[in-house]
Amino acid sequence: MDSLNQAKIQKFEEFVDRRLKPDLVRAIAESSDLRKNIENLEQNSVTNLRTLVNLGSEVYMQAEVPDTQRIFLDIGLGFHVEFTWSEALKFISLREEKLERQIEEYTRLIASIKAQIKLVCEGIRELLQIPEEKTVEGRVF
Repeated sequence: MDSLNQAKIQKFEEFVDRRLKPDLVRAIAESSDLRKNIENLEQNSVTNLRTLVNLGSEVYMQAEVPDTQRIFLDIGLGFHVEFTWSEALKFISLREEKLERQIEEYTRLIASIKAQIKLVCEGIRELLQIPEEKTVEGRVF
């Protein structure tokens, strides 16, 4: 495999590992925290509460929530939808499943691209009758 293709693969893997996977893991963690908060409200029969709201740039303000029975969730693209607790929990579960599938899809995509590049490089090597080389990692290209 030539160094140019190897560099492209490495950049793609780094993008997935450093950007996409952490974003997905963070989104799953946030969903999990939200689920725990909703379950805590349910278990303790909390009907109203006082909380701190982030106004931006880590500036917080005290807020009073007179009725916690319905909450607004960010569903993406800046849209928020009103849910009951049970509806919110169901939505969170569906979102977590989707995010986990995305992680699996990215992992499969990387493996597929690597396999295709290896296959093409092997075909080129055979056509040019170049002997196999072993890399430092012991992979044959």
